[in-house]
Amino acid sequence: MNSLATPAAAGPADDAARPRPDLDVLAEVASGLGYVRAERFAERVYESLFYAIATGKIAPGGRLPSEMELAALFEVSRPVVRQALDRLREDQLVESRRGSGSYVRAKPDLMGGLPAMDPAKRVSHILEGLELRRVIEPECAYLAALRRTDADLRDMDRMLTGYEEADASGAIAHHHDYGFHRAIAAATGNQRFVQVLKSLEYDVSHAVNLMRHLVHIQPWKRTRAAIEEHRHIYRLIRDQDAEGARNVMRAHIEKARSRMLNSGSET
Repeated sequence: MNSLATPAAAGPADDAARPRPDLDVLAEVASGLGYVRAERFAERVYESLFYAIATGKIAPGGRLPSEMELAALFEVSRPVVRQALDRLREDQLVESRRGSGSYVRAKPDLMGGLPAMDPAKRVSHILEGLELRRVIEPECAYLAALRRTDADLRDMDRMLTGYEEADASGAIAHHHDYGFHRAIAAATGNQRFVQVLKSLEYDVSHAVNLMRHLVHIQPWKRTRAAIEEHRHIYRLIRDQDAEGARNVMRAHIEKARSRMLNSGSET
C-alpha cells in the first residue's frame, strides 16, 4: 500500500520507520475498505480508526500513530487526518496529550455508556436501539408536525443542509443525521423525547460503521435515498401533516434497518 507496509533494510533510521504493531493493525483494517472516492478520505480514516477502537484492536489507553504516520498509511494529507481525529475527539473516543499525541480514552464511550461487549452483543444492542426508535420516532414526527415552530423548522433545515453538503464533499456527516432526528424530538416540546434520542446517539452515529465491518460490507456510501427520506419527513412536518410524518418516519426507520443489515446495499 505504501512504504510503511513494506519490509525495510536493517539500520537505526529504518528501524524507526518500520511499522509498529498498531500500524500493522490499522493497515489490515484499511485494506478491507476497498475503493474510496478521493473526497471521502476523511470518512475512510475516521471509520478505520473507529473500528480499530470499537473492536479493541487499539486498546483503551493506547497511543494512536502520529498524524504523519496515519497520513502515510492511508495515503492522504495531514489535514484529512486531522479532520478524522477531530471527530474522534468530539465523539469522546480519543484524547490529545500535549507533546505526546492522541490516545484512546481509558473508557471510550462507544455504546452510550454500555460496558465493552463482544461483536454479537453489539449487533443485538444496535438492533434493540432501532426497535426502540421504530416506536419512539414516528410519534416524535407526529407531535412535531402539530407543535413545531419556525425556529424548529430552521433547526431541521440547517441539519439537512449540513448533511447534504457534507455528503457532497465527502466530509463526516453522521452528526448531521443524528442532529436532524434530535431537532424533530425537540420540536415536540417534550424533553423526555430528546433525552431518549440522546441515549441512542451512538447507535445513530456508529451503527453502520460497526455493522459493515462485522459483516464485511463494502465501504459506507451515503445515498441520496436516505437524504430524500429526511427531506420528505421535513416537508410533512413543515406542512403539519402529522399522520403523513408519522408514517414516513416509520418507513424511514425500517429502511435504515434494512440498509444496515443488507450487505449489498448502500447506507
